[in-house]
Amino acid sequence: MWSFSEIGSLALAVAFPVAVGFSGSSFGGGDSDWYRSLNKPPWTPPGWVFPIMWTTLYILMGVSSWLVWKEGGFAVQGYPLGAYIFQLVLNFCWTPLFFGLHRTGYALVEIVILWLAIAVTIYLFLPVNPIAAYLLVPYIAWVTVATSLNWYIWMYNGSSDVTQPLQSGRSAYD
Repeated sequence: MWSFSEIGSLALAVAFPVAVGFSGSSFGGGDSDWYRSLNKPPWTPPGWVFPIMWTTLYILMGVSSWLVWKEGGFAVQGYPLGAYIFQLVLNFCWTPLFFGLHRTGYALVEIVILWLAIAVTIYLFLPVNPIAAYLLVPYIAWVTVATSLNWYIWMYNGSSDVTQPLQSGRSAYD
């Protein structure tokens, strides 16, 4: 049977990434005029998929971190939990870069670093609790999709940040 403190710590572990994720929505999103005007790739999922996927992924991230935290907290699992927090900060930072500032090139660099941070987190979670590591696999898969969308949008919408896209303003299908 679960104790009150276990239920509370699990709820807090899930609430934290959900709150971080939803706080990023204050910077706009897929329903903004700017985003709707972008040339997007044909593999772009419908808009309704994003909130469902992100909410699910934030819940999985919370459960994953809780499973690692249960193995000794920060005192014992400082590196894995530190990597988790680092990738969560990167996750939050992407939204204002992309949707808030419309800096698709910087957002692309940032999401690649995020992908690497997730991979490191999975690697560090694996020896502590394999289930915790496996719970992050859908997250890195979704960030892979998001990275490909970010790349396409940067490449084919004429952004001038980071470096000029090779074929700005053109679709890959023009």
